[in-house]
Amino acid sequence: MNFNHIQSAHCETGVIVNMLDFHNMQLSEPMIFGIGSGIFFIHLPFIEVNGVPATNYRIWPGGIFSRATKLLGAKVKSKKFRSPEKSMETLDDLLAWNIPVGVMCSVYYLPYLPDAYRFHFNAHNIIIWGKEGDEYIVGDPVLPDLKRINKDDLQKARWAKGFPEPSGKLYYIEKMPSHNPDLPEAIRRGIRRTMFLINSAPLPFIGVKGINYLAGKIEKYPEKYSERKSLLALGNLIRMQEEIGTGGGGFRFMYAAFLKEAGKLLNNDQLNNMSSEMTEIGDQWRVFAYNVARIIKDRAGKTDNFQTIANQLREIGEKEVNFFKKLGKIKF
Repeated sequence: MNFNHIQSAHCETGVIVNMLDFHNMQLSEPMIFGIGSGIFFIHLPFIEVNGVPATNYRIWPGGIFSRATKLLGAKVKSKKFRSPEKSMETLDDLLAWNIPVGVMCSVYYLPYLPDAYRFHFNAHNIIIWGKEGDEYIVGDPVLPDLKRINKDDLQKARWAKGFPEPSGKLYYIEKMPSHNPDLPEAIRRGIRRTMFLINSAPLPFIGVKGINYLAGKIEKYPEKYSERKSLLALGNLIRMQEEIGTGGGGFRFMYAAFLKEAGKLLNNDQLNNMSSEMTEIGDQWRVFAYNVARIIKDRAGKTDNFQTIANQLREIGEKEVNFFKKLGKIKF
């Protein structure tokens, strides 16, 4: 098999880029992200990850893969398993047919990662290119080079406990379309799907309106939690934003790059303008992360600090809501 590893910014879109490249379809990572309707926001106060409420800046795991490949005309397979043994057996069978396989796993059990990146996060995606003896050849999209992992370590990573449970999940492209995809139509449908997901969310913590919901939660952290847990919750928030995949700001930059590329393909200057606006929003997310990091480093868990960053987050939320209202009015 041709191991042409392509480093990417985000794990799921990186796996897709590598799989499509293997099948001789070269598309940029931002294009995959946009067609796959990847941009989103959700805060789940009733679900805890590492002891604090969960926040995500993108669509649910697997959503980009299923949506992007569908619009590009590829036939895909995705499987979960009841036993580790069966999941590894199926993986080996696919590799024997020279099929690159994407798997969802926990970063905690990936020994090739630096210790600082190994914590309990179960929605990391990697691509398995092949197997030699008891070692698998791994393309981790966020790393520049191919890695190797022992069978036992890979099995642990694919069967980690916690939320979400990978349950040995794997996925792969079964068949590519016989003709080149209608990329302009895929772009249009990807944007329309994004607008539907963001605007039809029935609950206040789902969609970009959930950013304002989170701001309200943050300003109450000092009275709801101890100082330690309040700072821990903030730390997890910016870890999800800046370290897991590309995070909040990075996903906004990626969507901006998609809009710029889409504007050029569709000859639409309005999309180019929206790209610049989304880039500015991404900059604000990065400033927000910086301010939160300062609070954590100084361990200054004061009420006024929480109020300040809550206000900053509200401003970002308002801009994202307005951004998608304007995007929804563009004819393309």
